[in-house]
Amino acid sequence: MIVIPIKEGENIERSLKKFKRKFEKTGVVKELRNRQAFAKPSITKRQQKLHAIYIQKLHLEEE
Repeated sequence: MIVIPIKEGENIERSLKKFKRKFEKTGVVKELRNRQAFAKPSITKRQQKLHAIYIQKLHLEEE
C-alpha cells in the first residue's frame, strides 16, 4: 500500500502528483502489462538480444 504524508494546507493537486510518482516507481502497471500476454522464454531471449544489438549499434554510431 502506498502511503503519502500530506502536510496541512498542502494543495490536493500536488499530493496527487506525489501519489502518481510513487505509483509509477512501484512498477505495478508495467508488471500488469507483462502478465497480460504470455511470451515464451525463447521469444523473450530473442527480443533481449535484438535490443542489445540495437543499443550497441547506437553506441558505435556515437563514437
